[in-house]
Amino acid sequence: MKPLVVLITVTLIAFLLIKIFYGSYDISHSARIGMSVMLLFTAMGHFMFPDGLTMMLPDAIPLKKEIIYFTGVIEIAAAIGLQLKQFQNLTAWLLIVFFIIILPANIKGAIDQVNFQKGTYNGLGVSYLWFRVPLQILFILWVYLSAIRFS
Repeated sequence: MKPLVVLITVTLIAFLLIKIFYGSYDISHSARIGMSVMLLFTAMGHFMFPDGLTMMLPDAIPLKKEIIYFTGVIEIAAAIGLQLKQFQNLTAWLLIVFFIIILPANIKGAIDQVNFQKGTYNGLGVSYLWFRVPLQILFILWVYLSAIRFS
């Protein structure tokens, strides 16, 4: 829920600030700024709660903590790439692939009731998927529309 709040709030603030400073509305740019800040926000979690996030990965996967750190770095790079016009399109497509790749970990985390911040198995559980899966689809559409389709 927090990433969605960050995404929408920052997008709205960017939308208003772009209008104030540039005299026109730029929904796509505002949406990319919102996504970049949201990615930086979620990347922080990869460095603050790596132990809890590793609980979302299947047992067969080695180097779990390194993967969590690496995906945090990917989110930071994507946040930057969305703001650089020459990398925006490539970053957007790679970010869409990234969102698809991480969805199974989010599903596993929900099924296992992972509370990644506490590193326990007392999270929201399967009911969380009713929010998380549509949220992941929203992120994919957000990136596609703001950085590919209408950029």
